[in-house]
Amino acid sequence: MVRNHVRDREGRRGRGFVAAVAGVAALLLAAGCASDGDGDAVGPSASAPPSASAPPSASSPPPASPPPAPAAGTVRVAGTLTDGLKSPWGLAGLPGGDLLVSSRDERTITRVDGRTGRQTPLGEVPGVVPGGEGGLMGLAVRDGWVYAYLTADEDNRIVRMRYGGGAGDRLGAPEPVLTGIPKGFVHNGGRIAFGPDGMLYAGTGETGRTGLAQDKGSLGGKILRMTPEGRPAPGNPFPGSVVYSYGHRNVQGLAWDGDGRLWAAEFGQDTWDELNRIEPGRNYGWPVVEGRAGRDGYTDPVAQWRTGEASPSGIAFARGAVWMAGLRGERLWRIPLSGAERSGEPQAFLKGEYGRLRTVLATGDGSRLWLVTSETDTRGTPESGDDRILRLEVGEGPVRR
Repeated sequence: MVRNHVRDREGRRGRGFVAAVAGVAALLLAAGCASDGDGDAVGPSASAPPSASAPPSASSPPPASPPPAPAAGTVRVAGTLTDGLKSPWGLAGLPGGDLLVSSRDERTITRVDGRTGRQTPLGEVPGVVPGGEGGLMGLAVRDGWVYAYLTADEDNRIVRMRYGGGAGDRLGAPEPVLTGIPKGFVHNGGRIAFGPDGMLYAGTGETGRTGLAQDKGSLGGKILRMTPEGRPAPGNPFPGSVVYSYGHRNVQGLAWDGDGRLWAAEFGQDTWDELNRIEPGRNYGWPVVEGRAGRDGYTDPVAQWRTGEASPSGIAFARGAVWMAGLRGERLWRIPLSGAERSGEPQAFLKGEYGRLRTVLATGDGSRLWLVTSETDTRGTPESGDDRILRLEVGEGPVRR
């Protein structure tokens, strides 16, 4: 059912039910990299980016890049995997196809059977202090560890917990990986994901203190890159630092394309939300610029949206395109790519049908997406069954209306 709604500046809405129709929209956007928004992240395993490969030898031809994605794509909601989730935020795939989902406000992690949707609580994560936009957020899975980005008493931090992977297993005690990320009532970032290089990446927010984004000595308003143990990753642009890029307002979406390029979704303030192509050491502008500026020293976004149309959280890469979940915008955006640029205008799907959309995760072959709604996060209007994980089928070609 389509949910009509009217939103105020905070993204809250009133809505009623009307006949079901899948909405598709296009925006005029331009190349570049530098804004922000409210978003979410994706864990590895079933949706992990391709493994980094050895560089080609001098005598071998360079690897061929994938062809540009078609300008038009398709989305079909194949069903609901599970429902009744409370403030779901992070989503990570397990070997075998099951999922882990975090509850931001309940401080819990739940295992969801990838076929039946059966929920198995794994327990509450100690030390989480929910409040505002903080709590238990992004998840990632690696080598028998579950990594979590969470808000604690004094900071935001990344921890990891041993997990055997069985439906009846419990999580081990959390071990700190990285501490000292600034916390606030808003703009806590929260997405974590392992890249094709085996390093752990995290999107952080500037907590409403805008100056942190340009301060390379602060972990706020950044994308961070570290080893699985939390040390600065080899090759980082600033020696001895986990900072990978800066000038961000609130990064909640991270994903890699088929060539291993990093993309990030970011909340803007009042004007422009952004999709950015992330390169090490680049300055993405906040708070000096929001959206495309064309100014020396700042990287413009590849795509930008009015905040009422997006407020992006999680992103995933599938079938040659970035798929971006919108909170206030209540829609799923498809952004087709050709290398490091767009190959067509963004398309909007599911507009108003399922309310606020928090996290999107791709399956291994890219033919399906898992999509997490976010109506119980205090800014939605929950209805029966909220919140849920939807099973989507994606394709290329004429848009299905």
